[in-house]
Amino acid sequence: MAKTVRLSDIAQRLGVSNVTVSKALADKEGVSEELRKTIKKIAIEMGYRPKTPGTVKKGGRTGNIGILIPGRFVDQKYSFYWDMYERVISWLTFYGYYGILEILKSDDENTLNLPRIVKDAKVDGLIVMGQVKQEYLQCLSKEENLAVIFLDAYNSYYGCDAIISDGYYGMYMMTNYLLKMGHRDIFFVGTISATSSISDRYFGFSRAMLEEGITVTEDMVIPDRDIVTGIVKVSLPEKLPSAFVCNCDTVAYELILALKEKGVRVPEDVSVVGFDNYILSEISSPRITTYEVDMDGMAKASAERLIKKIDDPSYNPGLKITVGKVIVKDSVKEME
Repeated sequence: MAKTVRLSDIAQRLGVSNVTVSKALADKEGVSEELRKTIKKIAIEMGYRPKTPGTVKKGGRTGNIGILIPGRFVDQKYSFYWDMYERVISWLTFYGYYGILEILKSDDENTLNLPRIVKDAKVDGLIVMGQVKQEYLQCLSKEENLAVIFLDAYNSYYGCDAIISDGYYGMYMMTNYLLKMGHRDIFFVGTISATSSISDRYFGFSRAMLEEGITVTEDMVIPDRDIVTGIVKVSLPEKLPSAFVCNCDTVAYELILALKEKGVRVPEDVSVVGFDNYILSEISSPRITTYEVDMDGMAKASAERLIKKIDDPSYNPGLKITVGKVIVKDSVKEME
Protein backbone atom coordinates (compact mmCIF):
# COMPACT_ATOMS: atom_id res chain seq x y z
CA MET A 1 0.00 0.00 0.00
CA ALA A 2 1.42 3.37 -1.05
CA LYS A 3 2.40 5.72 1.74
CA THR A 4 0.19 8.78 2.19
CA VAL A 5 2.12 11.94 1.40
CA ARG A 6 1.82 14.55 4.16
CA LEU A 7 2.50 18.28 4.23
CA SER A 8 5.57 17.58 6.37
CA ASP A 9 6.98 15.29 3.64
CA ILE A 10 6.76 18.11 1.10
CA ALA A 11 8.19 20.61 3.59
CA GLN A 12 11.13 18.33 4.40
CA ARG A 13 11.97 17.80 0.74
CA LEU A 14 12.01 21.55 0.03
CA GLY A 15 13.52 22.65 3.33
CA VAL A 16 10.61 24.89 4.30
CA SER A 17 8.06 24.87 7.13
CA ASN A 18 4.75 22.99 7.16
CA VAL A 19 3.00 26.36 7.45
CA THR A 20 4.67 27.58 4.25
CA VAL A 21 3.54 24.45 2.37
CA SER A 22 0.01 24.80 3.73
CA LYS A 23 -0.22 28.45 2.69
CA ALA A 24 1.12 27.70 -0.79
CA LEU A 25 -1.31 24.86 -1.45
CA ALA A 26 -4.23 26.93 -0.15
CA ASP A 27 -3.19 30.00 -2.20
CA LYS A 28 -2.88 32.13 0.93
CA GLU A 29 -0.65 35.19 1.33
CA GLY A 30 2.82 34.99 2.82
CA VAL A 31 4.49 32.90 0.10
CA SER A 32 6.23 34.20 -3.01
CA GLU A 33 4.70 33.24 -6.35
CA GLU A 34 7.85 31.40 -7.42
CA LEU A 35 7.94 29.31 -4.24
CA ARG A 36 4.19 28.65 -4.45
CA LYS A 37 4.57 27.19 -7.95
CA THR A 38 7.52 25.07 -6.84
CA ILE A 39 5.61 23.67 -3.85
CA LYS A 40 2.58 22.82 -6.01
CA LYS A 41 4.80 21.12 -8.60
CA ILE A 42 6.60 19.02 -6.00
CA ALA A 43 3.30 18.15 -4.30
CA ILE A 44 1.93 16.76 -7.56
CA GLU A 45 5.15 14.85 -8.27
CA MET A 46 5.08 13.28 -4.80
CA GLY A 47 1.44 12.24 -5.18
CA TYR A 48 0.02 14.48 -2.46
CA ARG A 49 -3.77 14.36 -2.19
CA PRO A 50 -5.54 17.12 -0.21
CA LYS A 51 -8.57 16.42 1.96
CA THR A 52 -10.51 19.08 0.13
CA PRO A 53 -12.44 19.69 -2.05
CA GLY A 54 -12.67 15.91 -2.20
CA THR A 55 -11.17 12.92 -3.89
CA VAL A 56 -12.73 10.26 -6.06
CA LYS A 57 -15.46 8.35 -4.25
CA LYS A 58 -16.64 4.82 -4.97
CA GLY A 59 -20.10 3.89 -6.12
CA GLY A 60 -20.45 4.18 -9.87
CA ARG A 61 -17.87 6.93 -10.32
CA THR A 62 -15.35 6.74 -13.13
CA GLY A 63 -12.75 8.97 -11.52
CA ASN A 64 -12.50 10.84 -14.82
CA ILE A 65 -13.29 14.41 -15.75
CA GLY A 66 -13.65 15.47 -19.38
CA ILE A 67 -12.16 18.61 -20.89
CA LEU A 68 -13.96 19.74 -24.04
CA ILE A 69 -12.28 22.34 -26.28
CA PRO A 70 -13.65 23.51 -29.66
CA GLY A 71 -11.09 22.71 -32.36
CA ARG A 72 -10.99 26.28 -33.67
CA PHE A 73 -9.25 27.36 -30.45
CA VAL A 74 -6.40 24.83 -30.64
CA ASP A 75 -5.83 24.40 -34.37
CA GLN A 76 -3.37 27.30 -34.41
CA LYS A 77 0.39 27.01 -33.94
CA TYR A 78 0.20 28.80 -30.61
CA SER A 79 -2.85 28.48 -28.37
CA PHE A 80 -3.67 29.95 -24.98
CA TYR A 81 -5.93 26.94 -24.43
CA TRP A 82 -3.15 24.33 -24.60
CA ASP A 83 -1.43 26.09 -21.72
CA MET A 84 -4.71 26.29 -19.81
CA TYR A 85 -5.42 22.61 -20.50
CA GLU A 86 -2.08 21.57 -19.02
CA ARG A 87 -2.83 23.54 -15.87
CA VAL A 88 -6.31 21.99 -15.56
CA ILE A 89 -4.83 18.49 -15.92
CA SER A 90 -2.29 19.25 -13.19
CA TRP A 91 -5.00 20.33 -10.77
CA LEU A 92 -7.25 17.37 -11.60
CA THR A 93 -4.31 15.06 -10.90
CA PHE A 94 -3.65 16.95 -7.69
CA TYR A 95 -7.21 16.25 -6.53
CA GLY A 96 -7.12 12.59 -7.49
CA TYR A 97 -8.91 12.67 -10.85
CA TYR A 98 -7.88 11.80 -14.37
CA GLY A 99 -8.54 14.28 -17.18
CA ILE A 100 -9.73 13.12 -20.61
CA LEU A 101 -9.46 15.59 -23.46
CA GLU A 102 -11.88 15.67 -26.38
CA ILE A 103 -11.57 18.22 -29.19
CA LEU A 104 -14.99 19.38 -30.36
CA LYS A 105 -15.03 19.35 -34.16
CA SER A 106 -17.03 21.99 -36.01
CA ASP A 107 -19.18 19.33 -37.71
CA ASP A 108 -20.09 17.77 -34.36
CA GLU A 109 -20.89 21.18 -32.91
CA ASN A 110 -23.09 22.09 -35.88
CA THR A 111 -24.92 18.73 -35.94
CA LEU A 112 -25.29 18.74 -32.13
CA ASN A 113 -23.33 15.52 -31.76
CA LEU A 114 -22.45 15.13 -28.08
CA PRO A 115 -18.87 14.35 -27.02
CA ARG A 116 -18.04 10.66 -27.11
CA ILE A 117 -16.77 10.78 -23.55
CA VAL A 118 -20.27 11.93 -22.52
CA LYS A 119 -22.22 9.49 -24.69
CA ASP A 120 -20.09 6.56 -23.49
CA ALA A 121 -20.40 7.69 -19.83
CA LYS A 122 -16.62 7.87 -19.45
CA VAL A 123 -16.58 10.96 -17.23
CA ASP A 124 -18.18 12.19 -13.99
CA GLY A 125 -18.19 15.81 -15.13
CA LEU A 126 -17.14 18.13 -17.91
CA ILE A 127 -15.05 21.30 -18.13
CA VAL A 128 -16.01 23.19 -21.29
CA MET A 129 -13.12 25.43 -22.27
CA GLY A 130 -13.83 28.36 -24.59
CA GLN A 131 -16.93 29.61 -26.39
CA VAL A 132 -19.40 26.97 -27.67
CA LYS A 133 -22.55 27.56 -29.72
CA GLN A 134 -25.71 28.00 -27.64
CA GLU A 135 -27.58 25.25 -29.50
CA TYR A 136 -24.84 22.82 -28.50
CA LEU A 137 -25.05 23.97 -24.89
CA GLN A 138 -28.78 23.26 -24.95
CA CYS A 139 -27.99 19.65 -25.88
CA LEU A 140 -25.44 19.36 -23.09
CA SER A 141 -27.94 20.76 -20.58
CA LYS A 142 -30.26 17.81 -21.26
CA GLU A 143 -27.70 15.43 -19.78
CA GLU A 144 -29.23 15.36 -16.29
CA ASN A 145 -26.41 13.54 -14.52
CA LEU A 146 -23.61 15.55 -16.09
CA ALA A 147 -21.92 18.21 -13.94
CA VAL A 148 -20.57 21.03 -16.12
CA ILE A 149 -18.28 23.99 -15.48
CA PHE A 150 -17.34 26.59 -18.09
CA LEU A 151 -13.81 27.90 -18.27
CA ASP A 152 -12.94 31.18 -20.01
CA ALA A 153 -16.48 31.54 -21.37
CA TYR A 154 -19.89 32.39 -20.00
CA ASN A 155 -23.36 31.65 -21.30
CA SER A 156 -26.48 32.67 -19.39
CA TYR A 157 -28.55 29.88 -20.95
CA TYR A 158 -26.65 27.19 -19.07
CA GLY A 159 -26.55 29.12 -15.81
CA CYS A 160 -23.58 30.91 -14.35
CA ASP A 161 -21.27 28.08 -13.27
CA ALA A 162 -18.25 29.57 -14.97
CA ILE A 163 -14.74 30.86 -14.36
CA ILE A 164 -13.60 33.77 -16.51
CA SER A 165 -10.85 36.37 -16.46
CA ASP A 166 -11.67 40.00 -15.80
CA GLY A 167 -11.74 40.95 -19.47
CA TYR A 168 -13.79 44.10 -18.99
CA TYR A 169 -11.70 45.84 -16.34
CA GLY A 170 -8.51 44.23 -17.61
CA MET A 171 -8.90 45.87 -21.00
CA TYR A 172 -10.09 49.06 -19.31
CA MET A 173 -6.75 49.11 -17.48
CA MET A 174 -4.75 48.36 -20.63
CA THR A 175 -6.47 51.17 -22.52
CA ASN A 176 -5.96 53.56 -19.63
CA TYR A 177 -2.26 52.68 -19.66
CA LEU A 178 -2.06 53.75 -23.32
CA LEU A 179 -3.98 56.93 -22.56
CA LYS A 180 -1.60 57.78 -19.71
CA MET A 181 1.29 57.24 -22.10
CA GLY A 182 -0.17 60.04 -24.21
CA HIS A 183 -2.01 58.02 -26.86
CA ARG A 184 -5.48 59.13 -27.94
CA ASP A 185 -5.71 57.69 -31.43
CA ILE A 186 -6.23 54.06 -30.37
CA PHE A 187 -7.85 51.20 -32.32
CA PHE A 188 -9.30 47.99 -30.88
CA VAL A 189 -8.37 44.74 -32.65
CA GLY A 190 -10.89 41.93 -32.25
CA THR A 191 -14.01 40.45 -33.83
CA ILE A 192 -16.52 41.53 -31.20
CA SER A 193 -19.17 38.92 -31.99
CA ALA A 194 -16.73 35.97 -31.99
CA THR A 195 -16.65 35.27 -28.23
CA SER A 196 -17.95 36.69 -24.96
CA SER A 197 -14.32 37.30 -23.91
CA ILE A 198 -13.64 39.55 -26.89
CA SER A 199 -16.89 41.48 -26.42
CA ASP A 200 -16.10 42.03 -22.71
CA ARG A 201 -12.69 43.39 -23.65
CA TYR A 202 -14.17 45.64 -26.31
CA PHE A 203 -16.58 47.18 -23.78
CA GLY A 204 -13.70 47.76 -21.35
CA PHE A 205 -11.79 49.53 -24.12
CA SER A 206 -14.85 51.63 -25.01
CA ARG A 207 -15.42 52.73 -21.43
CA ALA A 208 -11.83 53.91 -20.99
CA MET A 209 -12.02 55.86 -24.26
CA LEU A 210 -15.38 57.44 -23.44
CA GLU A 211 -14.13 58.58 -20.04
CA GLU A 212 -11.46 60.53 -21.93
CA GLY A 213 -14.12 62.08 -24.15
CA ILE A 214 -13.19 59.92 -27.16
CA THR A 215 -16.09 58.37 -29.08
CA VAL A 216 -15.36 54.90 -30.42
CA THR A 217 -16.44 54.70 -34.05
CA GLU A 218 -16.81 51.69 -36.33
CA ASP A 219 -13.55 52.37 -38.17
CA MET A 220 -11.67 52.13 -34.84
CA VAL A 221 -12.52 48.42 -34.51
CA ILE A 222 -10.44 46.02 -36.61
CA PRO A 223 -11.79 42.42 -37.04
CA ASP A 224 -9.18 39.77 -36.26
CA ARG A 225 -10.64 36.36 -37.08
CA ASP A 226 -13.06 34.18 -38.99
CA ILE A 227 -15.99 33.45 -36.65
CA VAL A 228 -16.52 29.92 -38.04
CA THR A 229 -12.93 28.66 -38.26
CA GLY A 230 -11.36 30.86 -35.59
CA ILE A 231 -8.39 31.52 -37.89
CA VAL A 232 -6.66 34.75 -36.89
CA LYS A 233 -5.94 37.19 -39.69
CA VAL A 234 -5.48 40.92 -39.21
CA SER A 235 -5.79 43.41 -42.07
CA LEU A 236 -4.11 46.73 -41.39
CA PRO A 237 -6.19 49.90 -41.86
CA GLU A 238 -5.06 52.41 -44.48
CA LYS A 239 -4.40 55.07 -41.85
CA LEU A 240 -2.59 53.73 -38.80
CA PRO A 241 -3.45 54.97 -35.29
CA SER A 242 -0.73 55.72 -32.75
CA ALA A 243 -1.64 52.55 -30.84
CA PHE A 244 -3.51 49.25 -31.14
CA VAL A 245 -5.11 47.47 -28.20
CA CYS A 246 -5.48 43.78 -29.09
CA ASN A 247 -7.93 41.36 -27.47
CA CYS A 248 -5.21 38.75 -26.94
CA ASP A 249 -1.46 38.22 -27.26
CA THR A 250 -1.84 35.96 -30.31
CA VAL A 251 -3.48 38.83 -32.22
CA ALA A 252 -0.90 41.33 -30.94
CA TYR A 253 1.88 39.01 -32.13
CA GLU A 254 0.34 38.63 -35.60
CA LEU A 255 -0.31 42.37 -35.81
CA ILE A 256 3.32 43.18 -35.04
CA LEU A 257 4.43 40.80 -37.81
CA ALA A 258 2.01 42.48 -40.26
CA LEU A 259 3.31 45.93 -39.28
CA LYS A 260 6.92 44.82 -39.77
CA GLU A 261 6.08 43.58 -43.27
CA LYS A 262 4.89 47.11 -44.06
CA GLY A 263 8.05 48.63 -42.64
CA VAL A 264 6.27 49.98 -39.56
CA ARG A 265 8.32 49.85 -36.37
CA VAL A 266 6.92 48.87 -32.96
CA PRO A 267 6.96 50.87 -30.73
CA GLU A 268 8.83 53.67 -32.54
CA ASP A 269 6.03 54.24 -35.09
CA VAL A 270 3.05 52.43 -33.54
CA SER A 271 2.45 51.03 -30.06
CA VAL A 272 0.76 47.66 -29.45
CA VAL A 273 -0.66 46.00 -26.32
CA GLY A 274 -2.10 42.52 -25.88
CA PHE A 275 -3.98 40.48 -23.29
CA ASP A 276 -3.26 37.18 -21.42
CA ASN A 277 0.55 37.39 -20.83
CA TYR A 278 0.80 34.20 -22.84
CA ILE A 279 4.11 32.87 -24.22
CA LEU A 280 3.81 34.94 -27.40
CA SER A 281 4.14 38.15 -25.41
CA GLU A 282 7.67 37.04 -24.45
CA ILE A 283 8.93 35.61 -27.73
CA SER A 284 7.66 38.57 -29.74
CA SER A 285 10.12 41.25 -30.79
CA PRO A 286 9.53 43.62 -29.14
CA ARG A 287 8.08 41.89 -26.10
CA ILE A 288 4.41 42.76 -25.79
CA THR A 289 3.01 44.89 -22.96
CA THR A 290 -0.04 42.94 -21.84
CA TYR A 291 -2.55 42.04 -19.11
CA GLU A 292 -1.62 38.93 -17.16
CA VAL A 293 -4.51 36.50 -16.75
CA ASP A 294 -4.39 34.29 -13.65
CA MET A 295 -4.42 31.05 -15.64
CA ASP A 296 -3.41 28.86 -12.73
CA GLY A 297 -6.12 30.34 -10.51
CA MET A 298 -8.72 29.76 -13.23
CA ALA A 299 -7.60 26.16 -13.76
CA LYS A 300 -7.63 25.43 -10.04
CA ALA A 301 -11.09 26.96 -9.56
CA SER A 302 -12.54 24.95 -12.46
CA ALA A 303 -11.22 21.69 -10.99
CA GLU A 304 -12.32 22.47 -7.42
CA ARG A 305 -15.79 23.66 -8.37
CA LEU A 306 -16.53 20.76 -10.69
CA ILE A 307 -15.45 18.21 -8.10
CA LYS A 308 -17.73 19.86 -5.52
CA LYS A 309 -20.55 19.82 -8.05
CA ILE A 310 -20.02 16.11 -8.71
CA ASP A 311 -20.09 15.38 -4.98
CA ASP A 312 -23.14 17.59 -4.41
CA PRO A 313 -25.47 18.07 -7.43
CA SER A 314 -27.28 20.88 -5.56
CA TYR A 315 -24.08 22.94 -5.37
CA ASN A 316 -24.31 26.10 -7.50
CA PRO A 317 -20.88 27.73 -7.59
CA GLY A 318 -21.94 30.74 -9.66
CA LEU A 319 -19.72 32.98 -11.73
CA LYS A 320 -16.11 33.52 -10.61
CA ILE A 321 -14.11 36.36 -12.16
CA THR A 322 -10.35 36.19 -11.65
CA VAL A 323 -8.32 39.39 -11.48
CA GLY A 324 -5.00 39.93 -13.26
CA LYS A 325 -2.54 42.80 -13.65
CA VAL A 326 -0.87 44.99 -16.27
CA ILE A 327 2.58 43.75 -17.31
CA VAL A 328 4.69 46.49 -18.89
CA LYS A 329 7.23 45.28 -21.47
CA ASP A 330 8.62 46.86 -24.63
CA SER A 331 5.83 47.47 -27.16
CA VAL A 332 4.58 50.90 -26.05
CA LYS A 333 6.16 54.29 -26.67
CA GLU A 334 5.34 57.32 -24.54
CA MET A 335 4.03 60.14 -26.68
CA GLU A 336 5.73 63.52 -26.40
